[in-house]
Amino acid sequence: MSSALPATPAPLSYDSSNVFARILRREIPAQLLHDDEHCIAFRDVAPQAPLHLLVVPKRPIRMLGEATAADAAVLGHLLLTAAALAKQAGYPDARFVINNGAGAGQSVFHLHVHVLAGRSLAWPPG
Repeated sequence: MSSALPATPAPLSYDSSNVFARILRREIPAQLLHDDEHCIAFRDVAPQAPLHLLVVPKRPIRMLGEATAADAAVLGHLLLTAAALAKQAGYPDARFVINNGAGAGQSVFHLHVHVLAGRSLAWPPG
């Protein structure tokens, strides 16, 4: 019996036609709440809480599990920006969610942070 771990599949290539890439290129309108050299933030079109924002890096990263050490500064910036936006909107208590892969609920394959606040959020999440 082999004790070798199964091979990790190679990451899929980034699809530049995804909705967030199109928003970044301003091909699709979004109500931008934040825009800097590293990321943008806007309201989710299907909000799951009174405050539901998305913080999206400008760098084309499909998902957190494919990020590398070179992405560390951008990843930190996303979280700091998400927290600042929640606080700015009047929600010092908020949930920050990153879905990693289809099995975890990721539907757009461009890394993004969900910022949810303004209602009671159950744990564990459903």
